[in-house]
Amino acid sequence: MANEASTPGAGLAGAGSLLNKVPEVTIWFWIIKILCTTVGESFADWVSVDVGVGLINTALLFTVALAAVLAWQMRSVRYHPVRYWLTVVVLSVTGTLYTDILTDRYHVSLAVTTPVCAAVLAVVFGIWFVREHTLSIHSIVTRPREAFYWLAILVTFALGTAAGDWTLELTGWTPGVSVLLPSALIAAVVVGWRFGGGAVLSFWLAYVLTRPLGANLGDWLALPHADGGLNLGTAITSVIFLAAIAGTVIYLAIAKPDVIDQSSEAPTAPRDPQRERVMLGYYGAVVVAAIAVLAIANSRPHRDVSAEETTGSTSSGPVRIGPQAANFPATDVAQLATIVDDTAALLTAGDQAGATRRVKDLETAWDKAQSRLQPLDKSAWNVLDGEIDTVLGALRASRPDATKEQQALANLRSSLAR
Repeated sequence: MANEASTPGAGLAGAGSLLNKVPEVTIWFWIIKILCTTVGESFADWVSVDVGVGLINTALLFTVALAAVLAWQMRSVRYHPVRYWLTVVVLSVTGTLYTDILTDRYHVSLAVTTPVCAAVLAVVFGIWFVREHTLSIHSIVTRPREAFYWLAILVTFALGTAAGDWTLELTGWTPGVSVLLPSALIAAVVVGWRFGGGAVLSFWLAYVLTRPLGANLGDWLALPHADGGLNLGTAITSVIFLAAIAGTVIYLAIAKPDVIDQSSEAPTAPRDPQRERVMLGYYGAVVVAAIAVLAIANSRPHRDVSAEETTGSTSSGPVRIGPQAANFPATDVAQLATIVDDTAALLTAGDQAGATRRVKDLETAWDKAQSRLQPLDKSAWNVLDGEIDTVLGALRASRPDATKEQQALANLRSSLAR
């Protein structure tokens, strides 16, 4: 994938439109791409949760920022590392936020969001190919092709976010463990490319897969130890990766190892139908293997809060399940109650920032458990879902009211266990 073969239409740049607007696909490309996807996850969480801007307001803010950086990027006539990678960073954050709004705000199941995003991406690629007869990034030499390219990038971020979160929901893996699946799939794509798989197909497969890889890596670094993370926090994780992106982009701007030489593009390789069939069979086998891994992980008990883990909770005595949660597993109720108690204790101690961070765990645990809990008691699930939304809204308000926060937590705690 480091030297994606050019495709018909790449010579348009010589006809006077634009020079190629994207970088050569080198190791630097993939390093920055993974860094950008990690920032997309951690920075979005930091702004919306830790800073308290809120999910919708953060999405609006980054939509405006995206429009600005896209206009700046598309006004240029050649590839500029700063413009290009700033656009990718903002797209990463924005694509993440759009998926989060569907799942967290409107409670669209990830089992729905993931295939819908995949279908949208297929439509974008289909229209792009019908119009331009190529999906090669070595052919981004006209405004329409660049528009298709950035639209596809945005959808890949949304799809990668949904697919990565759905994987966590299905498997119950910790972020550290979940890094292994996209890593293995990317390695399989590289093997396929090395043995003659289509460069364009391999590129876009890897591009989608680096999104869950980077996101899971960000979660692993940022989440608390109790959730399988390294407890660096979203702010520190974002700063580390933004600094790494900035340093790498500065190097690229000076050394220019990723600038495509317009005069040296190789001719399109002739089609080999037999090899194409073999590689399609190979990628099909990889997909089947990935589905099998997910199915096996889904069939096993997921990681939940055990009795030993809940003994450190601020609640006194054993957790007794309240009427709204009577039909839900005790381990799920105990996990939610523990987070509610921890959040209330942090508020009582005057640690608003800590409480806001801790309540993110409530949102994450609730969303991950939706596919299991909602079918058990839809009415109770809706009641608890509304109360959790009230808690999240109170703690993430631009001007938090301590009384409203504690009342919302108390109402939810009462519904969970009495």
